[in-house]
Amino acid sequence: MNCPHCDFENIAGADTCERCGQSIVDDLQPATDVEQALMSDVIGKLNPKEPIIVAPETSLKDVLDLLVKHSIGCVLVVADEELVGIFSERDALVKVGSRFAELAAHPVSEFMTQNPDSLYKKTMIAFAVQRMEVGGFRHLPIVDKAGHAVGVSSVRDILNYLTELIQA
Repeated sequence: MNCPHCDFENIAGADTCERCGQSIVDDLQPATDVEQALMSDVIGKLNPKEPIIVAPETSLKDVLDLLVKHSIGCVLVVADEELVGIFSERDALVKVGSRFAELAAHPVSEFMTQNPDSLYKKTMIAFAVQRMEVGGFRHLPIVDKAGHAVGVSSVRDILNYLTELIQA
């Protein structure tokens, strides 16, 4: 089983990750088919969207134009192939708000959420839901083992997945 924290492949039946020491099992057993699917299906099953990636120095105006153009809720901020931030609609509303005209030329790095939580495609969907709930965010960057951004999963992706499960 792959660790949801560090993606280390552990021996089947292990309770804690041999690399990072985190628990990789939950003592609670799923009571329904939907709960079972959440605990066994991985984020890759959600078909994470390809991320729109910008550099930290990209202007706020250019980033907001991308959000509108692509009808998306966030962009990932990458420097030297490393995920360094995420900028979302919420960041625009909370950190910029009505000051857009005066801040439009400022770099997105001033407003992004730095060092966002990220997950692997092999991470269980239940873990992604937990991360979103605890962290209070709606978008999760998906990275490969090298830490390169390869996708974005959102609450909407999870709701669509749940809707399909319930209707099946």
